[in-house]
Amino acid sequence: MNLQNIRIAVDAVVFGYQQGKLYVLLIRQKFGSDEAYWALPGGLVQDNESLIDAVKRELKEETNVAVSYMEQLYTFGDDVNRDSRNRVISVAYFALIDVAKTSIKAATDAENVHWYAVDVVPALAFDHKKMLETAVLRLKAKLTYQPIGFDLLPQEFLFSDLENLYCTILEKEIDRRNFRKKILSFGFIDETDKFSEKKGGRPAKLFGFNKQKYNQLDKEGFHFDIKFA
Repeated sequence: MNLQNIRIAVDAVVFGYQQGKLYVLLIRQKFGSDEAYWALPGGLVQDNESLIDAVKRELKEETNVAVSYMEQLYTFGDDVNRDSRNRVISVAYFALIDVAKTSIKAATDAENVHWYAVDVVPALAFDHKKMLETAVLRLKAKLTYQPIGFDLLPQEFLFSDLENLYCTILEKEIDRRNFRKKILSFGFIDETDKFSEKKGGRPAKLFGFNKQKYNQLDKEGFHFDIKFA
């Protein structure tokens, strides 16, 4: 009987949002040759660590980024030749982060790290394009039934920023009046006493996400959905 010679890897699809665009964090790798390529952060799982610990370690080592929201996305391994070097099965995760809070820095086997707008990513190594496409679909789906978009925004934000985030990611125009009324009715958005510092025009109130209130509502089982125009 032949023994298996399969390696387990993890990869991270990390999304950020800034100035009306959805971004993904990519690294440029180089392995003992002149050929370098862009890829999702990730690497092999060590014998003594869990999958989630492995993906967080690889992300921190290669990009200097730590995330608070991360979930398992999908296992990629049906293509036995997805990595030309070895037989590798990869467990992909996706994460959301406020770009303004990151200080990216390439290290270990990454020679560069960069935020790319999702609609203009370069050619990616392995099957990472498929991973990214799968993660975008998951993000779009979850936004309609779980308010995870707040992980992409600053701690305090304009309500219009939240509306624009949904429009950008879902690639649809939402019913803004209905959206605002419904979101505020849940009670997990706090209106602060602060205003935006944008030049010109009337200053607008800033809002904040009340995670404690949301967690309580979630336990009680409330229904969250987004209406489109």
